[in-house]
Amino acid sequence: MVDQPIKDLLLADHQTLIIPANIVANVMVNNDCYHAFLVLTKIGYSKIPVLDPEQHLCGLVSLSMLTEKMLDVNHVAPENLRRLKVADVMETDFRSVEDPTDLDEILHLLIDNSFVPVVSDDRTFTGIITRRELLKRVNYLAHNFSTHFEVQQIADLVGDRSN
Repeated sequence: MVDQPIKDLLLADHQTLIIPANIVANVMVNNDCYHAFLVLTKIGYSKIPVLDPEQHLCGLVSLSMLTEKMLDVNHVAPENLRRLKVADVMETDFRSVEDPTDLDEILHLLIDNSFVPVVSDDRTFTGIITRRELLKRVNYLAHNFSTHFEVQQIADLVGDRSN
């Protein structure tokens, strides 16, 4: 569990930690894979959320998932992507968070993922928390720790008690 003072500092104004859904690149579950390929290529991300028409988070799709579908035995066949829907290739076994202040869960998920989707209790997509945004806060903490905290080594405290 993250110590409360550090959690408080990292999550100060936690709403700014979330990149809102309305500015996060995404594709719809019924888009063809060619469209998803174009979106991913243009924005330069490796993975993006997949939504249904009601804005519920359904999955994640990555450039590598789509590239694999383009590979035939002897050549690259981008036309394969026009025959497939995003729903046919998207990842559905992934984790998201409802509570954007659950720092322990977010840190755990960001170890292996570049972002964590944030959803409401009915799975409506509300945004993402990126590894980059959290690392910017950790960087701030690392460079400004002594302006927020006064630290004394435990060994010093134990030594003081024996006197």
